[in-house]
Amino acid sequence: MFLTPRAFTLIETMIAVTILTFAVAGPLFTASRVVVAAQTARSQLTASYLAQEGIEYVRLMRDNEYISAYRVGGSDVSSVAWMNFLNGENRSSITACRATECTFDPTRDMGSGSGFSLQPCSGNSCGPLYLASGIYTQRSDIVGSVRTPFTRTIQVVDIPGTVDEYPDKRAISKVSWSFHGTPYSVTITEHLTPWQ
Repeated sequence: MFLTPRAFTLIETMIAVTILTFAVAGPLFTASRVVVAAQTARSQLTASYLAQEGIEYVRLMRDNEYISAYRVGGSDVSSVAWMNFLNGENRSSITACRATECTFDPTRDMGSGSGFSLQPCSGNSCGPLYLASGIYTQRSDIVGSVRTPFTRTIQVVDIPGTVDEYPDKRAISKVSWSFHGTPYSVTITEHLTPWQ
């Protein structure tokens, strides 16, 4: 006696296709979430480096003022250097960045004001960063520069509660970006004191 193979019914076929769809869709969804998580982590790491670069630049400006004042000499080198750093009109002054947020561009000369690395943001927003020859810059006029999603701001503010002849300051470097409509930011702060 021969048994004839039983054919699949339409319902059995639909159930098999549904199971197969779930078996394929789960790993695909997981893979897409992993790609998004990796892109977000890469952006956060880049933003952390960009924010730290802003802090390092402000510290360099302060240190350069001390070196300049030390070369001139005098009885109160630290105080002179600190006041020049905060209020001076030379290349290493952060005067403009105390009243408003500034952008930082390492391809320009050190200091603040026209043509210098620290520029007050125009209006209420700072422009995006461009990647040119491996350097993040504000300049879109460099050949081969590519616009990035990152925006960097730097500001120096008073630390509340410090009542001193030379009050300490706080440098705030913030990098913001948006990914798939979700805003992200990384903020690094640094306590600045006059040299002793």
